[in-house]
Amino acid sequence: MIPLFFAVLAFSAHQGSAVRVRVPNEPGVKSVHVMWLQKSVPAFRAGDGWATILGVDLDAKPGAHEAEAVMAMADGRVERREITIDVEAKKYPTQPLQVAEKFVELSKAAIDRSARENKEVGAIYRRITSEIVPDEPFSVPIPGETGTNFGSRRIFNGEPRAPHSGADLHAAKGTPVHATNRGRVVLAKPLFFTGNTVIVDHGLGIYSLYAHLSRIDVKRGDIVKNGQLVGLSGATGRVTAPHLHWAMRVQGARVDPFSLVGD
Repeated sequence: MIPLFFAVLAFSAHQGSAVRVRVPNEPGVKSVHVMWLQKSVPAFRAGDGWATILGVDLDAKPGAHEAEAVMAMADGRVERREITIDVEAKKYPTQPLQVAEKFVELSKAAIDRSARENKEVGAIYRRITSEIVPDEPFSVPIPGETGTNFGSRRIFNGEPRAPHSGADLHAAKGTPVHATNRGRVVLAKPLFFTGNTVIVDHGLGIYSLYAHLSRIDVKRGDIVKNGQLVGLSGATGRVTAPHLHWAMRVQGARVDPFSLVGD
């Protein structure tokens, strides 16, 4: 588990994880944002410095990656500080699964629907907002549960598919599912692959997704608190049994949601 904040401008993270970046405050600094993979990520005041959270994708190239802290000064000047993110390789397992054939050999209607939904969700993940920022550690949506299959290379009915971009939490149908942190609900409806789905914007380009729900208890536009009920677990969409698929995107990067959970 990674600590809440770091205190230097060099950081390390493995493929598929979130990294917390801290920029020490300097006299006259009015605001800070971090340029990371051609994205501008806001930073917020945290104690005697500025902090933000960056995402390292599952398929990020190992090695040193450069970022930059851009500091707007009260007198109009702009100061820049270099940041290095050292990305370490991580090996993920292969996971064979058997699912209903309709989720592997898709009809034209299913392909068209999936394409529309992917476009809608992709547009959500590209937005980076700053009205809400995480002000406390992220929590597991089903307290006490763990998930170990993030990043597994999935084979559905013998056909390779994209890596698993979330963690599957064991949960009988009807288990309460809670928001991992405060944020704004930006999607709450059925999707083809993920069934009844909720997506919450936590600011800074951080989004949580809760999939395969049997019931949705929030609506688009709602502001939720950390731990607030968002729905009940179920088996809607492409599933083999009831469970919660919990995923996190950080500036579009697919990250292990447990890499965001606080101490």
